[in-house]
Amino acid sequence: MSLFVNITLDGIANGMIFAALALALVLIFRATRIVNFAQGAMGMITTFIASSLLGQGVGYWWAFVAVLAIGFVLGALVERVLIRPLQGKSELNPVIVTIGLLVVLEGVAGAIYGNSSRGFPAAYSQSGLTVGHTKIAFSHFDVFILGAVLALMIATLLLFRMTTLGLRMRASAFAGEISRLLGVRVGLFLTLGWALAGVAGSLAGLLVAPTSSFGPYYMDLVLVYAFTAAVVGGLESPVGALIGGLITGLCISYVGGYLGSGLQPLGALALLMVALMARPEGIFARPPARKV
Repeated sequence: MSLFVNITLDGIANGMIFAALALALVLIFRATRIVNFAQGAMGMITTFIASSLLGQGVGYWWAFVAVLAIGFVLGALVERVLIRPLQGKSELNPVIVTIGLLVVLEGVAGAIYGNSSRGFPAAYSQSGLTVGHTKIAFSHFDVFILGAVLALMIATLLLFRMTTLGLRMRASAFAGEISRLLGVRVGLFLTLGWALAGVAGSLAGLLVAPTSSFGPYYMDLVLVYAFTAAVVGGLESPVGALIGGLITGLCISYVGGYLGSGLQPLGALALLMVALMARPEGIFARPPARKV
């Protein structure tokens, strides 16, 4: 029984990390209708910047806030420099560009920082909490992850449902030409969508780094799990990203705990296939209306 509880708690902690990166994917998709395959690499490069700041003696929380701001700027730059020139062209072009950006960022990180793994400090203790006389596989840092991702999800939900800003971002993505005729600065809102996703991706990178082998490629598998989470929950739903992250985290945790860690990617693949066959639009997405 204790094994099941610990595996479940570990799955929840990992699932919240996947949800953070899935929220970044949702932000970009809702704001620009693009899936950013470089999202994990963008979070990786900003986390390396955080590591450099910490190495220079900058306080943890100052570095934390600075890197979120850098993620905001990086997301905006990627949209303006790489994505904006592709407007009106094939929908495949942005996908290819983001894959190319993934390769470039990982190559740059390897060239500057080296390809060997290193440690990254956690905001809080990673020692398991003690409940009664039992130590469980859930630490103070896991509690921080839970709170940070919930705050990010709530902020994203409020942005798109309760604010004029979020409405204009969605209108810019779904009907750019009509939005321009109504006076909406479409380019600005597309850039803002990428910038906010850059913040979410940077947060995910900071949350993942203390729990894994921190190196240029440490976000690759996390991106696969986050993409699975986003598809399971629905690429347009912040709540779906959270629930999809938890489902994905629990699935791979049970597979790893009972069948072996080497089968975890296959567990995620099986979950993705089942989700695409059962509900391809996602759990929380509305199915498209059909004309009859």
